[in-house]
Amino acid sequence: MTEATQRTSDAGVSIWLDDLDRNRITSGNLKELIDTKNVVGVTTNPSIFQKALAQVGPYDEQLKELGKINVEDAVRELTTTDVRDACDIFSDIAKKTDYVDGRVSIEVDPRLAHDTENTEKQGELLWNMVNRPNALIKIPATLEGLPAITATLAKGISVNVTLIFSLERYEQVMDAYIAGMVQAAENGHDLSRMASVASFFVSRVDNAVDKLLEENGSDEAKALEGKAAVANARLAYKLWQDKFDSDPRWPALEAKGAKRQRPLWASTGTKNPAYSDCKYVDELIAPEIVNTMPEKTLNALADHGVGKPSIEGTYEESQAVMDKLAELNINIKDVTDELEADGVAKFIASWDSVLADTQAGIDRVNA
Repeated sequence: MTEATQRTSDAGVSIWLDDLDRNRITSGNLKELIDTKNVVGVTTNPSIFQKALAQVGPYDEQLKELGKINVEDAVRELTTTDVRDACDIFSDIAKKTDYVDGRVSIEVDPRLAHDTENTEKQGELLWNMVNRPNALIKIPATLEGLPAITATLAKGISVNVTLIFSLERYEQVMDAYIAGMVQAAENGHDLSRMASVASFFVSRVDNAVDKLLEENGSDEAKALEGKAAVANARLAYKLWQDKFDSDPRWPALEAKGAKRQRPLWASTGTKNPAYSDCKYVDELIAPEIVNTMPEKTLNALADHGVGKPSIEGTYEESQAVMDKLAELNINIKDVTDELEADGVAKFIASWDSVLADTQAGIDRVNA
């Protein structure tokens, strides 16, 4: 293991890779990252599968076997195969960590982001198709996604809640998780084998807020550039600590083997070249955190990451950042609402490309 990734792991951060494709699985690259860079899980999303399925070659053999299949069914077969195979690679880690880590995520169709009933149905379908205990079903944290999260957990299905940007929505997500675990217990499921993470997006907040600060142009605004995203995430960690320490439902669930839904930092690749390429890892280190990162960020961390705790003791400073933004008439709720809508739209666009590329593959191998 590299020193920096080991330090980060020792500080309580589970390092997950935010990427997956068939070449990474079959070449041994994924196993190599486990062995050399402390990678203990994987997340996928529609944009990741867009890149994967656009490749000519890696998926042709399975497409030939599937024949002239409906494109929607083909995409599900291809993606669940990759996730199932990745789950098998992480199986030992899952068992060693009591199914806390070793998890691989697959997301419901983003076009269902505002459709509670069909999100719930597809979440169960994907779970059954992957058929591995260390899978996670990704459901967006839209208002319509919240009841689907609870209903999916109630079936004993582990969930990764994605596209969280605001503290307000994050609290609703944790409530949805606890409610789902209460129902899972009532339904007789083994809570000790279940897990959940709440994917709180980071760098996109700086992208949006920094533009507003640049438009303001004042010295006060300039001083806040690059600070909103980390402050927002640090306050989310405090919210997480407070929630699971104080919610009256939690002790009984924990006694039945339930695990706290861990915060997961997503969108951790640095977009602004003026900032450290490890910024959204090194500035957000604390116990029981998951950080899912693209390979470029993982390599930067391995090469020169600090890997030391950096959240505890920063809450007053973080709140001060948010207060100063408000004084400059930057409404963080407006920012995060727009980011959520934009995130859903981007994933839908990626999914449309997935369908088009897969249809092209079906046509090509069956020509």
